[in-house]
Amino acid sequence: MKIGVIGSGNIGGNLGKHWAKAGHEVLFSSRHPEQLNDIVREAGGNSKAVSIEKAFEANADVYLLAVPFNAIDRLSELYAGEYGGKVIIDATNPYPERDGAMAQEVRDSNRNASEYTAMKFNTAKTSKAFNTIKADHLKNRAFNNTDKLAIPYAAQDHESKEITRKLIEDIGFDAVYLGDLTKTKIMDPDQKIYGQSVDRQKLENMIS
Repeated sequence: MKIGVIGSGNIGGNLGKHWAKAGHEVLFSSRHPEQLNDIVREAGGNSKAVSIEKAFEANADVYLLAVPFNAIDRLSELYAGEYGGKVIIDATNPYPERDGAMAQEVRDSNRNASEYTAMKFNTAKTSKAFNTIKADHLKNRAFNNTDKLAIPYAAQDHESKEITRKLIEDIGFDAVYLGDLTKTKIMDPDQKIYGQSVDRQKLENMIS
């Protein structure tokens, strides 16, 4: 698959490197793509650094959103013509101390964070994954044959569900499906499974 990584920090950078290792074509992007040369070199394989604009123009099969939550409004408006019908994996989290009032408003509202993202990227097919695991565990515990960590995920439709499951399993994690996006409150900051790096059995026990 061709994967556009929107935001190449701890989460996006490490996921992109893992997916490149697993044989996918990865477009790392940020506002400063010239600063991503080290990531591309580490990723090897079929990967390159591009601007966010070029990533959206590249007609990728799936996009990973790994940006500050307060960038969602701007990105969804700027590139509205580019992501229609595409799968978007939302790995963002609303942190009011970083993202300001809009993040607090989402956390205080009746909708969870993934529903907000799906509303903004309303022509895409949105899933939620990779926002609950600690960054160092995401980096260091991929591709384990034993003692696998489980990644919870939710999805808007069948295609986003299957693509997200495959991309979790391709890099050596167990995928645990929670349901549609209405079920993702448990994944949000300060909620039950946020920040938990556990195996499948423990995760399933926590969400049952």
